Amino acid sequence: MSDLGRELTLEAVRITEPAAIASSEKVGHGDADSADQAAVDAMRQMFNNVAIRGTVVIGEGEKDEAPMLYIGEEVGTGQGPEVDIAVDPLEGTSIVAEGRNNALCVIAIGERGAFLNAPDVYMMKMAVGPRAAGAIDLRKTISDNCKAVAKALGKRLQYLTVVILDRPRHEKIIAELRSIGVRIKLIGDGDVSAALSTAVPDSGVDLLIGIGGSTEGVLAAAALRCLGGQIQGRLCPIGDKQKKRITELKIKEVDRIYKTEDMAGGTDVIFAATGVTDGDFLKGVRYGEHWIYTDSMVLRARTGTVRFVRAQHRYEKRDRYSRPTKKS
Repeated sequence: MSDLGRELTLEAVRITEPAAIASSEKVGHGDADSADQAAVDAMRQMFNNVAIRGTVVIGEGEKDEAPMLYIGEEVGTGQGPEVDIAVDPLEGTSIVAEGRNNALCVIAIGERGAFLNAPDVYMMKMAVGPRAAGAIDLRKTISDNCKAVAKALGKRLQYLTVVILDRPRHEKIIAELRSIGVRIKLIGDGDVSAALSTAVPDSGVDLLIGIGGSTEGVLAAAALRCLGGQIQGRLCPIGDKQKKRITELKIKEVDRIYKTEDMAGGTDVIFAATGVTDGDFLKGVRYGEHWIYTDSMVLRARTGTVRFVRAQHRYEKRDRYSRPTKKS
């Protein structure tokens, strides 16, 4: 069993900060791939300085699909604890491309075997913060879950706020939510950020519902485990390609409900996120006269510690974080 140690807590945010700075240079440029690559390059560079023997288990894809931070890649100096890494270098590539809110750079660190080896298919998810932990159950209807969460929070149903991705696949869920009179917050992207917001005071979000990426579900589980929240997920393959993937991986319990600890287990988990654009609970990267400013949160399950980190970075040092493309 690896001891993650308090040093890794700060190291995690040192990885997400440069990724956020690098990708922030692409805000509003209309190029999602370029924004993602900038985050990947900066994060990969910082990993080389971290004293771990790390393996990426949630990453940018398979080795033949991703040049860096692919699933199975070994990262770190090769010294220190053996850890598994779940990472989304830029959650919200299209958000950055279009200059919208709630883009994050995200990483989770756990002991070997801590994270669910989630297949790259959709997952039906529900998530709540600590006050409503224990109230959700994917076996029950959307309406029943909303009523249970409202009761746990001591709210009238019409004051409950549910966040959900604005997708055609959610038409029936949205119709049911509207039929019971809850408040709905539709988002274009970023369901890790949305899941996190359920556990952050004053975010205005009470419950996440919807079908999104299973890998994002693992990252959300890591954060919510640290925060005392709850997430449940069930694989929900859509389309022939995803159904084929389930068959190839020989997953027999497709209807299994994964709980928080199933997706992010072990004795300890560290989670860090840095804002790229302004969001519900973190500000995006800001540029001053002499400094670049970042806002991050870093969490640890074992201690229950929640830290918000506001950092200043000198302009002349930013080549540590990004390597801008030469202008033609």
